[in-house]
Amino acid sequence: MQADIFKDVLVPVIGGLGIFMLGLEFMSNGIQSLAVNKMRRFLARVAGTPVKGVLAGTFITGIIQSSTAMTVMVVGLVNAGVVGLRPAISVIMGANIGTTLGNGLIALPLGPLGLLLAGCFALVYVFAKDEKVRNIALACMGFALIFYGLNLMTGGLRPLRSIPEVMSVISALKADTFMGLVYCVLIAAGITAMIHSSSATIGIVMGLGAAGVLEWQTAVAFSLGADLGTTVTSWMASLNLSKNAKRAAYAHISFNIIGVAIMLPLFFPSMALLVYVMGWFGGDPGVAQVVNGKETFPLVPVAVGLYSTAFNLFNTAILFPFVGVFERVLSRVGRDSTEDIEDYSTPRFLNPNDQADLARAVPDVRKELDRYLEAATLFLAIGRGKDTAPDDAREHHAAIDILSRDIRAYAAGLFKPDLPYGQADLVASLIEEADFTASLGEALYQTARRVDREEFSPAGRALVDTVLDRITEAMQVVTQEQSAVPAEAATRLPAIVQLRESCLKLGPELPAADRGSLLALLGSAERIFVLIERIDAERRSVSRAVPAARPVVVDSAPEAPLAGSPVPA
Repeated sequence: MQADIFKDVLVPVIGGLGIFMLGLEFMSNGIQSLAVNKMRRFLARVAGTPVKGVLAGTFITGIIQSSTAMTVMVVGLVNAGVVGLRPAISVIMGANIGTTLGNGLIALPLGPLGLLLAGCFALVYVFAKDEKVRNIALACMGFALIFYGLNLMTGGLRPLRSIPEVMSVISALKADTFMGLVYCVLIAAGITAMIHSSSATIGIVMGLGAAGVLEWQTAVAFSLGADLGTTVTSWMASLNLSKNAKRAAYAHISFNIIGVAIMLPLFFPSMALLVYVMGWFGGDPGVAQVVNGKETFPLVPVAVGLYSTAFNLFNTAILFPFVGVFERVLSRVGRDSTEDIEDYSTPRFLNPNDQADLARAVPDVRKELDRYLEAATLFLAIGRGKDTAPDDAREHHAAIDILSRDIRAYAAGLFKPDLPYGQADLVASLIEEADFTASLGEALYQTARRVDREEFSPAGRALVDTVLDRITEAMQVVTQEQSAVPAEAATRLPAIVQLRESCLKLGPELPAADRGSLLALLGSAERIFVLIERIDAERRSVSRAVPAARPVVVDSAPEAPLAGSPVPA
């Protein structure tokens, strides 16, 4: 009997589970290698409103086939400031719908063909030279292995029905009462939290249900718990990220908890509806069918996949009108005074409707560049440790880096094929100014990082404050409309030389670590002065007033002089 359990149960179940999860990994890796960067860019571009967020989340998750990867991606984009909290909530709603496509595909009865297809695609993967072809083959091989693994698990679990000890344990897992339902949901949530894959949990449940080990209604209840357990991964991904990223993860958790809480009282009425709908898909999932002399329940995976899809659609439909409420409530979680600082990751003045008219677009760009410089100056406040400064220099840098890219993209979009030279010269000058301004922001960020991560001695701190004072004074050249401060870097270099000499002449009261950091800080200050001068020079090189388009003059050949008319000498 022991040999039978090992050969007929343990080998196919453990092997099938491993192949199933390996297939999920292969499919996810292959598809993500092909499309994840494009999907990330697509998501950042289109997820501007809740409706678009739901559609984008459904579409992308349906392609990359991992709601976990999708949710982690969204949390990362929120952390970077690319996606706001409100559209992120709707994207997560869409991700829950998109992942059910995979659950539906898993339910297809393609198990026996899985090994054949996996072998064919494995050969393509091994012998192909093109990376794109290899990724496609990897995704297809994973897709085939999912079915083969599920088929192995189903076959290995079937003999358990004849073992009374096993069935007595499993019989305790029945969703035939409300408390039994809650118990099954919590167990499935715990399993999913441990293996970080709702698809894997649902695959295992489908195998148990198809083998007749797990009653079909209980298998459906387990799929409900899988949706609850998958929220743990997004929460873990957000632990060391920004507050908004944490809020996006909390949105995922609260969304699924509320959905499951709503569905629990409706579970038993929904089972009657599911039995009715299953009549269109082949009949009652609780009725066994004999295949090759063996009793099986092939409609249980279909019922589980159908219910999982219906649950997520229903959940989204119920909660989507409350996206604004989610945002308002979650925005208060962990809120403090530092969040009152302006969000510089989103342009305020760049109006796409103005791009067709340079007279409106050029002032838009100039205002946004001034706003970028205002944000970059906050790095000096970070260096001074002011209470009003942003909490994290890296987060602030990520935000203004996004703003800088938006400014350059907007300015580049002002070029038109028929743009007159004077206007083209102005646009080119704005792009160069934006580039120098971004470099200035980078230099100020490096300055803040050097000061922020070092514990200076009193003597070293005094020198640091002097350097920051010099930089603050120089920034007036580019942040004030009319400044009496000279723009030339040469006028400031003697002060930098003096500070360098002071740094070198100070004795034991200045530790070696302070001395090294200060010399690097003086180098950053020099770069800042040069960039300030270059920005000022670029502004002066081309007038920021939009020149009128010159009329095109068509040269014509001079007329021949009339007879008898005087010919000029």
